[in-house]
Amino acid sequence: MSQTIKSDVVLVGAGIMSATLGALLRQLQPEWSISLFESLDAAAAESSDPWNNAGTGHSALCELNYTPQDANGDVNVDKAITINEQFQVSRQFWAHSVDKGILGDPSEFINPIPHVSFTHGEAGASYLRKRYDKLSRHPLFEGMEYITEPDEFAARLPLMSDGRDFSDPVALNWFTDGTDVDFGALTQQLLNYVGKDSDIYFGHRVTNLNKQSDGSWIVKVVNDRTGEKLKVHAKFVFVGAGGGALHLLQKSGISEAKGFGGFPVSGEFIRCTNPELISRHQAKVYGQAAVGAPPMSVPHLDTRVINHQPGLLFGPYAGWSPKFLKNGKATDLIESVTPSNLLPMISIAPKEFGLLKYLISELASSTADRIDTLNEFAPRAVAGDWEFVTAGQRVQVIRKNSAVNGSLEFGTAVVAAGDGTIAGLLGASPGASTAVPAMLDVLSKCFPRQFDGWRPKLVEMIPSFGQKLSDNTSLFGEVWDWSSKSLLLTNSRATADA
Repeated sequence: MSQTIKSDVVLVGAGIMSATLGALLRQLQPEWSISLFESLDAAAAESSDPWNNAGTGHSALCELNYTPQDANGDVNVDKAITINEQFQVSRQFWAHSVDKGILGDPSEFINPIPHVSFTHGEAGASYLRKRYDKLSRHPLFEGMEYITEPDEFAARLPLMSDGRDFSDPVALNWFTDGTDVDFGALTQQLLNYVGKDSDIYFGHRVTNLNKQSDGSWIVKVVNDRTGEKLKVHAKFVFVGAGGGALHLLQKSGISEAKGFGGFPVSGEFIRCTNPELISRHQAKVYGQAAVGAPPMSVPHLDTRVINHQPGLLFGPYAGWSPKFLKNGKATDLIESVTPSNLLPMISIAPKEFGLLKYLISELASSTADRIDTLNEFAPRAVAGDWEFVTAGQRVQVIRKNSAVNGSLEFGTAVVAAGDGTIAGLLGASPGASTAVPAMLDVLSKCFPRQFDGWRPKLVEMIPSFGQKLSDNTSLFGEVWDWSSKSLLLTNSRATADA
């Protein structure tokens, strides 16, 4: 016999998305009851775990896939500006949360680290020059540097300069004001706040979602430790279960989820074990993706700060698994296929042949091959100084375009029922870095009657709410300096009114 409880809000998954939405709702509607269910025994144990992601704090400062170059050589920076705007929203919310005691010591989850784009060869240097010329004039990217001199390269990136043949031209777009974010620690701090007045259940797996005639939901849950079953009568459900979100949204039966499919991509990082090498690289350096590679496979050599300790990782090396989560099942992919998404999923293969070819080549690569890839960044790197760690599992969105066609997307998508009673998040990068704007999107779609009344509180949390910082450089300077101070980031800028 199962137990039944009631809750205004049910959050599925204890990652950064559910934690962020819970923290927002706790301040906007403190009288609402919240219940959170996580199948694992800890928070942030999947993609939000610090070793399952690069912690870049994706603000498009260094990620070259956000500034593509077209066949005519023109560099499009529109996506970079959009993503940076989104990251500024997250950054403001975190600063507000520190000021209000919702979050504790910010150095436990965010630290200043330069963000750097890196290319070699004449074509790469030309591309970075064009990228710099466009971005450096934009207020959100003010302070970006373009560097080609070998001596300056060596001074800033000694590990990458050792053994490098500088007859092959190098170029950098350097941005000092980047950050490293430990999304695991951030998630845990947010959930500590949410959990003070909410019920958080670990080791509890959501098995089904049933819509009721009055618009509410019965959420079926099983305690994986004891086998005990639980029914939760909820007014609103958010599915923030990472790769597991697709299955649950499909089970909900909402029409908005029909036609969506998922393509899982796994991978590995290699983590440095040599403290001397770690001390000689203090930056997040992103290169260019291989031809046919997905954006999430862009190679990067990253400084990490986890538990106040610096670390260094390189990757990711793409792989493939049919699982939708690291702790998922080998049947996840096949179980996600439905009559409404079968043909769109099949249509992806011929259109994404380059991606499939890339994944096959990655799966066939040896340890020596992977060290050769690292050597493009660190020429003298040897296998003995590095260890392999499995990265978080990502599920790329396949969106139905017609009855027989679909498209593979490399961003994130909010899927919400038309009546606003349930929503979920699908996709991957930039993901965690834009958790706050993503959850604001959920709130606006699912709570239209309350949203206008929430605006004053949202402006208090996020001073730029409802505005574009790129259109208001004076406000950008104010919120940048305030958030830098609150988050204990050493870099600040005084942006003059344009």
